[in-house]
Amino acid sequence: MRILITDGMDKTAMAKLTEMGHEVVEQFYEPDQLGKALRDFDVVVVRSKTKVRANHIDEAKGSRLKLIIRGGVGVDNIDVKYAEAAGIAVKNTPRASSESVAELAMAHMFSCSRYISIAGHSMREDKWEKKAYGKGIELCGKTLGIVGYGRIGQKLGVMAKAIGMNVIAFDIFHIPGIEEQLGIPYVEMDELLAKSDFISVHAPAVDGGALINAERIAKMKDGVVVINTSRGTNVDEAALLAALESGKVRSAGLDVYADEPASNKALYSHPMVSCTPHIGAATVEAQKRIGMEIVDIISKM
Repeated sequence: MRILITDGMDKTAMAKLTEMGHEVVEQFYEPDQLGKALRDFDVVVVRSKTKVRANHIDEAKGSRLKLIIRGGVGVDNIDVKYAEAAGIAVKNTPRASSESVAELAMAHMFSCSRYISIAGHSMREDKWEKKAYGKGIELCGKTLGIVGYGRIGQKLGVMAKAIGMNVIAFDIFHIPGIEEQLGIPYVEMDELLAKSDFISVHAPAVDGGALINAERIAKMKDGVVVINTSRGTNVDEAALLAALESGKVRSAGLDVYADEPASNKALYSHPMVSCTPHIGAATVEAQKRIGMEIVDIISKM
């Protein structure tokens, strides 16, 4: 088969595909060129940069394209139902990056609680602001509320319990037996908002507006810490910025944004925001796992 890799892929996995006899082409296409290019491939592998929309699928209809693979968890950059209706399968790699994203969420929790981001930045400006950043808070003993309790949320919950946090979770789907297995109970959203000192979002992008909006922020504890490593649209950025300015939200850890590259400078440059440029799955280990999971998907075609 001819396989198109648009946004990069682990080199070992690419070599494995070549060893299996496939022709592998690594090239990024601009949106106006993508649809036509897809006609020449059996499989296309994308990450988050490439968006495969209905117009691209229309151009690829009736061609050799059989499969779109998203190297990562979410598939919101692909019009999945439209592709499947056109006879093109869509797969992703939901297991490969769970550990990496959960660890980054935990890193942002530490950064927010101890001013690591802003304190480090101030030192680069030759400032020694020990007094200003000497009023951190501990994670141990605090309550973490996890919104979206899939693989990543579960990984984070286990990590948080290991350092002495109390953990509760909200999800519209309840996994049988998981509460007893991990010792982390499901609660309703309002209860999670009211009880949590830290709230970390791990849900896919949802229709109908942000999961964390002004109304829900108002129900949170004063001084709550908000973490988002899921999808930027899950948090209302204007509402979050207003809450940071008022002090309702103590700090926020963000890896994802409504627009990417991030354009809301007032938010990502706020002194109480710990920010990273959508690097949740960007570890050496995760990229290797993603690559081998893609190889496994293709080998089963």
